[in-house]
Amino acid sequence: MTRTDLGLRWAARIMAILGVIVTVLAALATGSVLIHGHPAYGILLAVVLIVSVAVAVRSWRRSASPESSRRGRRAVRGVLIVLSAVPIAGVWWLVPSAAEAPALAALNSHSAVVVRENATEILMTPTGIESPVGVFFQPGARVDARAYAAILRPLAESGHLVVITKQPLGIAFLSTGAFAAARAAHHPVTRWVVGGHSLGGLVAATDADTFAGAARDPVVGLLFFASYPATNISQLSVPVLSISGTNDGLSTPAKIAAAKPTLPATTQYLVVKGGIHAFFGDYGPQDGDGSPTISHDQARSEIAAASVVFVDGLGR
Repeated sequence: MTRTDLGLRWAARIMAILGVIVTVLAALATGSVLIHGHPAYGILLAVVLIVSVAVAVRSWRRSASPESSRRGRRAVRGVLIVLSAVPIAGVWWLVPSAAEAPALAALNSHSAVVVRENATEILMTPTGIESPVGVFFQPGARVDARAYAAILRPLAESGHLVVITKQPLGIAFLSTGAFAAARAAHHPVTRWVVGGHSLGGLVAATDADTFAGAARDPVVGLLFFASYPATNISQLSVPVLSISGTNDGLSTPAKIAAAKPTLPATTQYLVVKGGIHAFFGDYGPQDGDGSPTISHDQARSEIAAASVVFVDGLGR
């Protein structure tokens, strides 16, 4: 065996061991979201772990090949070793921010709201007279869908069906068809408000633009939580509410202001003084965010109350 072959073999072993370590640590860091989140991430973890173990075992058992055979495989093996870093890094980067106590408590059913959960969505259904206006919500990037339960539950208590989608790998752009499926499945809802936090708001804006003029089950409102559209939707014919925080370090006040020309002139704006990006859910601090000068409970209360007023105003 040449030095090149030996180096490639040890590189494969190291990457395989790293794959095992990273997937195990990612699973531990993900915790209960492995059970309560979309199954795509759990599947990804399992695939990377199985492949890593298989490569590790094979690299130790593999016998030397003839020189002519090795020459043709070295380049391929080198490329595969380098490329293997991508899924391993992706597994760690995709570890979601898990829901915390206020949101977890809001997932309990009681006399006013029944909460159900499946592999792809969380449903909050009012037990009284249900409004024909439902709410479909897209979480922010890599955030546990359960983290929005407390801030959205008042909408269900006000009589609106609330659907929080669970995005594959926690990325809203991988959940672009979720609203179309939900609007066909959930009745007696006949009109929808779509909304989203951060990256989820971009997808919600696309859904609003697509379904605002639909003959059946149309979108009648758009709700932004610390977000703005990726394209110009200034001609959108439905009411829009944009809620943001003055201390948000990600969807900053400057970014919110810069996006105003891309929104309808009738868009309503609510600015939570002292609020930050992570206060639009309950999932802990977020890298790059600002420092709050308001309590999380107060911010959540303001955001939820404004959302209820907005959705109630679109019909009951």
